Amino acid sequence: MLSAFDIFKIGIGPSSSHTVGPMRAALLFARSLAAAGLLGRVARIEVQLFGSLGATGRGHATDLGVLLGLMGEAPDTVEPEGIADRVAAVRREHTLALLGTHPIALDPRRDIAFLGERSMREHPNAMRVAAFDAGGAPLHEAHYFSVGGGFVVEGGAEAPAAAAHAVALPFPFRTGDELMAHAAAQQRSIASLVLANECAWRPEAEVRAGLLRTWQVMQACVQRGFGIGNPQAAEPLPGALHMRRRAPELYRSLSTGAASADPLAAMDWVNAFAMAVNEENAAGGRVVTAPTNGAAGVVPAVLHYYVKFVPGASEAGVVDFLLTAAAIGMLYKTNASISGAEVGCQGEVGVACSMAAGALAAAQGGTPRQVENAAEIGMEHNLGLTCDPVGGMVQIPCVERNAMGAVKAINAARMALRGDGSHYVSLDTVIRTMKQTGEDMKSTYKETSLGGLAVNVVEC
Repeated sequence: MLSAFDIFKIGIGPSSSHTVGPMRAALLFARSLAAAGLLGRVARIEVQLFGSLGATGRGHATDLGVLLGLMGEAPDTVEPEGIADRVAAVRREHTLALLGTHPIALDPRRDIAFLGERSMREHPNAMRVAAFDAGGAPLHEAHYFSVGGGFVVEGGAEAPAAAAHAVALPFPFRTGDELMAHAAAQQRSIASLVLANECAWRPEAEVRAGLLRTWQVMQACVQRGFGIGNPQAAEPLPGALHMRRRAPELYRSLSTGAASADPLAAMDWVNAFAMAVNEENAAGGRVVTAPTNGAAGVVPAVLHYYVKFVPGASEAGVVDFLLTAAAIGMLYKTNASISGAEVGCQGEVGVACSMAAGALAAAQGGTPRQVENAAEIGMEHNLGLTCDPVGGMVQIPCVERNAMGAVKAINAARMALRGDGSHYVSLDTVIRTMKQTGEDMKSTYKETSLGGLAVNVVEC
């Protein structure tokens, strides 16, 4: 079983699978050297990035993540403001302090290879890390797979490095049907079931505080994306596209109140919330994977909608929202994938839409069956969504796509709450269909930038 804190992880942009995952893998490798007593003997490290990591790693700052991980930085604690200068120093001086203490020779242009034309059968997001002594003799080698949402699996390991919860839970579930059965038998909400499971690992006060901390990070990300206290929000997004940020201007326009008479003004706010998060993510800022960075704007946008526009919204409702969203995310992670490189964007924005739809229905008092229905609607109408980032960056179509996913999630929740919870297609069925659709999808549409908009939009 996964935890809600596996689904919602605090990290940095622009990508959970291509930045956060490689950073965590590099950190695991560096720590393994220290644990084996090899750190002092290391003179050079070589990194190879395969498949999607190699194909779009430059645009997703994969090399940056690797360097930070080798330095001993973790995604949830690294200070985004100092990253650029630290990485620039490594590129300039060709020296890196392994785990922050042991200097080694490292030239990113020589020692980090982007091998997008080569793949490993276990997963399209694969990397190999090897350490050598001063004489060039190999000291240690490992393979890692970044399987989506910041989760990392080491080659030969049995479980994701992020979650190994060997604790008996009161309400274990692997499928939506099992979750619904618990809810029916216990006459409890999905959120209360997940909370009970979380309390098997940590005290309830700690669970609630952690979830509210997650919400605080989401809010701070939106504020930075709006340009509040963030002068960098006035600058174009990084990369050759030179995309201007739109969220600050939209926020200023909406804040004047000029659109208050517009019956669809709430939709404009949802667009602003989502784009603020994903523009900040594209700039390498602090975000919450929800369940990935490329889809990080959907859940916060819908949660902001709940707080700002739903009468009776409360802190307890925020906690229920996040617990419910996490439960839905666990089902996708367990039974399908949340990796764009594996199943396309249906596994990222599609899953985020499903999570947010079910969570909003729950926060508004929906029954477990209505929640399941909302989550199913959210995914059913994202099936087949491709991942074709222009220039290998999470900017086009990702920023707007998060806004569309958030609006779609709100509509899915409204549709479900207008019904009695009965529906023909179950959540398990749509998850299984999403997985099959991803398997049938050509690799050119799975985060390789070899198809779709990525080859039909000219980079200037």
